[in-house]
Amino acid sequence: MFNKLAESLKPSQSHSLANAFRRLGWTGFWVQVVMGALPVILMFYTFVFSRSLTGPRAGLALVEYLTMISFLILVFTIVWFYRYTRLAPRIADASTRPSQSALTATAWTGVVASVLGILFSMTVMLLEVGHLLFYFLSAPQAGVPVVQAQMAGAVGASWVSAVDIMSLMSLILLLGAEVAVLIFGLWLVFRTTQTSAEFA
Repeated sequence: MFNKLAESLKPSQSHSLANAFRRLGWTGFWVQVVMGALPVILMFYTFVFSRSLTGPRAGLALVEYLTMISFLILVFTIVWFYRYTRLAPRIADASTRPSQSALTATAWTGVVASVLGILFSMTVMLLEVGHLLFYFLSAPQAGVPVVQAQMAGAVGASWVSAVDIMSLMSLILLLGAEVAVLIFGLWLVFRTTQTSAEFA
């Protein structure tokens, strides 16, 4: 059964690798642009109505740095998938065609960047959820939804607000884009190792 599945996934020699790079490059590019723009829109909306990007709860500095790294990786993968679309015409032209090993290395770079983005996003999400859980567990448990936690020895109260939920939603959207891009990148790696019209 596995052999039948592997045979059905193998493209024929008439399938163009250039078309695969063009099609998956544009698809990955637009998926990342749309899903990466949604968190920016959410944060802009939050800033307009609350005049703060972090809300009333002070976040961990490490989370802010990891979030910025995750956004930078997203920008890199957006540029990298746009690069796939520019690489497609070079693959189609026999005089400018890169070697198959160079194309495989290019596709692997996109996969590694996507995996790093996923790892950073998951780390940030775990830290944020842990931080929110700490706030809720430090509040009196009376069976009533609590949004304010008075910390022992703290100067003031710390609030958990809708901004915290929007932050987690933004991270989930980023993670979704990174998973989609990882799938596209793995497919390109697979395609570069198979026969194609360019590398018969």
